[in-house]
Amino acid sequence: MTSSRESSTRGRLARLGFTDTQTSAEYVDEHPLIDSHLEIIRTSADPDASVAGLARLISAGGVDAASWSDEQWSALSYLLGTSVALGEHLARYPHHVGFVSSVTSVSDAQTMRDDLVASVKNVDWNQALLNLRVTYRKHVSAIAALDAAAVSESVTILPGISQALADLADGVLAAALVAARNKVQGSENHRLAVIAMGKCGARELNYVSDVDVIFVAEPADDISTDLAKAVMQACSAVTPEGVIWEVDPGLRPEGKAGALVRTLESHLDYYQRWAQNWEYQALLKARFMAGDETLGNGFVEAVSPFVWNAAGQPGFIEGVQAMRERVTDLIPAREAERELKLGRGGLRDVEFAVQLLQMVHGRSDDMIRSPNTLVALEQLASWGYVGRDDSATLSQAYKFLRTLEHRIQMYRMRRTHILPTDEGDLRRLGKSMGFTSDPVEELHKEWKKHAREVRRIHEKLFYRPLLEAVARLNSDDARLTPDAARARMAALGYVDPDGALRHLEALTAGVSRRAVIQRTLLPVMLEWFAQTPDPDAGLLGFRKVSEALGTTPWYLRLLRDESVTAERLAIILGTSSYATELLLRSPEAVNLLADGSTLEPRTHDELLTEVLATVARHDEPAQAVVAVRGIRRRELFRTSAASVLGLIDVEQVGNALTTITDITLRGALEAISSHVEHAPEFLIVAMGRYGGSELGFGSDADVMFCYNERSDESFSGAQAIASELRTLLMAPSPDPELLIDADLRPEGKNGPMVRSFESFQAYYARWSAGWETQALLRAGIAAGDEELAKEFLAMIDDIRYDKDGLSNSALLEIRKLKSRMESERMPRGIDPALHIKLGPGGLSDVEWVAQVIQMQHAHEHEALQTTQTIEALRAARDLSLISAQDARTLIEAWTLCSRVRNAIVLVKGRSSDVVPKDMNDLGRIAQLLGYSPRSGQVLMDDYRKATRRSRQVTMRLLYGQNDD
Repeated sequence: MTSSRESSTRGRLARLGFTDTQTSAEYVDEHPLIDSHLEIIRTSADPDASVAGLARLISAGGVDAASWSDEQWSALSYLLGTSVALGEHLARYPHHVGFVSSVTSVSDAQTMRDDLVASVKNVDWNQALLNLRVTYRKHVSAIAALDAAAVSESVTILPGISQALADLADGVLAAALVAARNKVQGSENHRLAVIAMGKCGARELNYVSDVDVIFVAEPADDISTDLAKAVMQACSAVTPEGVIWEVDPGLRPEGKAGALVRTLESHLDYYQRWAQNWEYQALLKARFMAGDETLGNGFVEAVSPFVWNAAGQPGFIEGVQAMRERVTDLIPAREAERELKLGRGGLRDVEFAVQLLQMVHGRSDDMIRSPNTLVALEQLASWGYVGRDDSATLSQAYKFLRTLEHRIQMYRMRRTHILPTDEGDLRRLGKSMGFTSDPVEELHKEWKKHAREVRRIHEKLFYRPLLEAVARLNSDDARLTPDAARARMAALGYVDPDGALRHLEALTAGVSRRAVIQRTLLPVMLEWFAQTPDPDAGLLGFRKVSEALGTTPWYLRLLRDESVTAERLAIILGTSSYATELLLRSPEAVNLLADGSTLEPRTHDELLTEVLATVARHDEPAQAVVAVRGIRRRELFRTSAASVLGLIDVEQVGNALTTITDITLRGALEAISSHVEHAPEFLIVAMGRYGGSELGFGSDADVMFCYNERSDESFSGAQAIASELRTLLMAPSPDPELLIDADLRPEGKNGPMVRSFESFQAYYARWSAGWETQALLRAGIAAGDEELAKEFLAMIDDIRYDKDGLSNSALLEIRKLKSRMESERMPRGIDPALHIKLGPGGLSDVEWVAQVIQMQHAHEHEALQTTQTIEALRAARDLSLISAQDARTLIEAWTLCSRVRNAIVLVKGRSSDVVPKDMNDLGRIAQLLGYSPRSGQVLMDDYRKATRRSRQVTMRLLYGQNDD
């Protein structure tokens, strides 16, 4: 039964803001000293945790709580309410309490170093590890006590806290080296310098973080290696006192695969000959931290020129961007919105922007080379590379985010950058950051505000100064010189910086509403362009579209108010010459980018309704066909844009292009037929990839023309329709032509362009060659008379799905024809393995395997009676005619080949059946296909692997050869 005293205490605690009043009341009633200091304790981040921690300290003995001043009660309350882990340390070592609670400023670096080194002297290895951990936690507890007590002032004291943690790390490594020398025999004459990298090198260390290092040794032998290993073990070995943190040497030359220690000469040789650009960027933060000072400082001084020359190296910006993308890709989707470090508007955005500005402009300006993010930001502002207001805003945001990161880590002293979801944890964090009215809501609001500011300024840091450099703007910020502007454009990946600056000037000059809005848009647009395969083309295309639509009220408003539209436009313009040309012919199609649903391919019925209505509005066939071609142009842009943006896959592209071609032919046929005398029932038969709904962006429309012979004039009428159809659809025009290829008709180029149904029937019955029967497997209806279409399909079904299947002699002829095609039709001077259509394992191989299976078994299995290659292979797999593995191999090869073929057209604006060897072209194609930037060789390797496997299956299934 609850006593009246306990009930009274619980009520008072509830009014003071305690949550677990029952447990806290028990501690308060047990310790009167706690009761008398509740007004101090209540202001801590977690009063319940503070009371529990204070009770443990008092109960542990060895502390004189009665002698604590109010300042000490406050310091301990804030620390215990912020860090359970450090409270547990103080409970185990109560003699540290006086030191931690009475510290009014962090100890200087030398004092901490001396204390840590003294703790490991004259003791054995195991005892040294224990002493090192206990002494480290004494000092980190004192630092955390000062940090936690600052509350709302935390963002002001943050730089000092991070620097103190780095100084403490220096002391730990110095002590670890002393202990290591005692352990490693023969090491007394070996010089070893420990170089701090990353956050430690910049003196902006977290409470819990790997300490990145590089070891420099003289000599670099087994003893030096053992010495370095012992230093690492001294920090990371598991002991009864746990670990301190991991020492990570992964930034050394060759990474984890490289030697742990190297001489200074060996390091310099590597950086001179083999290092990648990101390694030079990492060296920006290199700092001597422990060991041989002369050797360590010599290393830092010697590598400095590599850092400041890196921005001028080929591929610098690509490497930096790729590294940033790799880091971003590591964020699990479920944590992306709570990630303080790597997420959008997070710490990495600040660090990346500052470092890249330093690397670009630090080449010629040694006043902006500090490894510390906040110091570097101040330097960039002082010397005109960043506006003063932006520098102050970004600095405050960075301090806030780092402090919040610290508060999250301090609670359990665990490494994390993720904002928790638990309400209690969020309340504690909010209070630790100085929010008292509604800690959770205020914390979220402030965090989101800073994240938005970081992202806004991250975009602005690079691009706004470029606009000021070219656009005669009134600005309080220092302007970039022309040379600095060109350097920045080049660093961002623009091949022609002068041309890019001219485009910017044309877009932003003047005081018109258009220029004002462009100056708002371009900072973020330029970043999006810089992330595309061809930033120069993106900016040029944007200028052309803007010049065409700049006076149209909705255009700039759409881009300004709908950021998704603007981003999609930037991606398309910087990726696809094909889509850009379509857009420039009809700039109003920008409207299609406003919503994902507007980029979905339209259905056959939707387009047919529009096309027929369009044709009905025109009296002349030529005018009607021009209008139909305009619809086709718009739909080609819709499909190409969706493909570039990754909204549809290659099968959907094929279906969409087939639908577009169908309705174009249907519209043209409708317009022409009504003006042709004696026009018979007319049919357009789709053949090849068109018949299989597998059209690519560079495909012709393979067709045959059939008519119903009703009178002597029917032939001339049918000829007139076919001739006019081809003429109007292939006529020179601002719209893309639709190439009509009728070479797959009976007798090929030597046969008549049009045939009657009876003529087709007679020809196939008496004269049809094997290849023509095979070609009919992909025959489908494009447009024309429905009854004639039914008759035609019924007629060819008896031929292509012959009830006797495929004879051995016919299979032999197919094999001979396939071999002859590969040798005779392969263009000279190219690598056959890179020919997408005819090359080994390419499209032709896969399609012929599928067609042979159909000719062998389609008469027995209706599922095989399809014109689509992939559908036929899936059916064959389901019918156990081929293995699941073989089907997967063929489908993967066909899909990759088709995607590459489409990507070539999209990127280069013209069709080609050959995978380019030029790494620039291949890199752009790879990025369009979803690879990381500059991954052309990866794509090439994937292509060769897929087609090699496909060829092995083809040789076995088509030619009957064993894999070996």
